[in-house]
Amino acid sequence: DTEALLRSANPTVAEIVLDILSVDYHETIMAAAGHQAEGALDKTITDFNGKYICVIEGSISMKDGGIYGTTGGKTHLERARQVCGGALATIAVGTCASYGGIAAAVPNPTGAVGVRDAVPGTTVINLPGCPVNADNLTATIVHYLVFGKIPALDSHGRPLFAYGKRIHDNCERRPHFDAGQYVEHWGDDAHRKGFCLYKMGCKGPATFHNCPTQRYNEKTSWPIAAGHPCAGCSEPQFWDTMSPMYRRLPNVPGFGIEHTADKIGLGLVAGAGAAFAVHGVLNALRKDKEPAEENKEG
Repeated sequence: DTEALLRSANPTVAEIVLDILSVDYHETIMAAAGHQAEGALDKTITDFNGKYICVIEGSISMKDGGIYGTTGGKTHLERARQVCGGALATIAVGTCASYGGIAAAVPNPTGAVGVRDAVPGTTVINLPGCPVNADNLTATIVHYLVFGKIPALDSHGRPLFAYGKRIHDNCERRPHFDAGQYVEHWGDDAHRKGFCLYKMGCKGPATFHNCPTQRYNEKTSWPIAAGHPCAGCSEPQFWDTMSPMYRRLPNVPGFGIEHTADKIGLGLVAGAGAAFAVHGVLNALRKDKEPAEENKEG
């Protein structure tokens, strides 16, 4: 996630650090190290108590007192409680910081959790994604600087401006889904033509993120544009609920309809507790029934 931030543009990370924000502690980009670095953190907590924004990357181990993750002789759990406790808000960047990520997947030997679970009672904004989209991070910070408050959040603590719509809603391959045009095998003609990746395990219908519109690396591309299905990485416990990665989401009949996506390219699909809407199905079925109804009346 730090690597993603370093590749941010408009503003660049240099503009953020040198012109916009005072970044008092970040192991990767700060000049200080060792006791000097930890001293800078402690000074910030004391001097700006209740006035700073804390940004956390990575999951937090809870098992055995959090001993599986330490920095400067203190566990990450201890540090998180100290730093988040004095922050006006905490931003959990990446899926690991938001929900525990892959480290929290079964059997989760270290008891890894997201920041919200590790430090309950604090204001936490989740920015999941593997990695986080740097534009979403800068937009969240700028929103606070401009409006003096955090952006509107969904039930998972994610900003609605970035996680308010499903990937399926804005996917560039959506017309192929509606037309029933699917990739059946890797490298087949449909794959080369950019057809829908639903049958190849795409989790876009059950994933909320602005990947299709925001993209990565200065909006150059994103996984589906590159021919790979969405892995659902911005959803809670995605590693457990969305795997196997290349298994397609199950078909679930909706509105009494028995047609499946295999037959007409439309259907109600549910996965990991989410669903996506059916478009045009009811009208199509009503038209199929109209002649029979007219004959019955006659």
